[in-house]
Amino acid sequence: MINAIRVLIHGRVQGVGYRAWVVESATHLGLSGWVRNRNDGSVEAVFKGEETMIEEMFEACKTGPAASHVERIESFTWKEEVEGLFMAKPNA
Repeated sequence: MINAIRVLIHGRVQGVGYRAWVVESATHLGLSGWVRNRNDGSVEAVFKGEETMIEEMFEACKTGPAASHVERIESFTWKEEVEGLFMAKPNA
């Protein structure tokens, strides 16, 4: 059972409200974790919670908010600690 994943979202995902959308969506699903912009133009996020909620969030990230255009998503198992509420982090 996967209880945390790290995702990299590529495409038009910066400057379109993608991070705020992720925070709102992940919070609504009861997930813990974080989201941030990366210097290469992608968005990185970690989602921790019930497997079905993680899967739902992953699927939602493929579309994102209306102004975004997701080209591809990479996902990785996350083994580091994830605590507290879902939040936006500074850019990386």
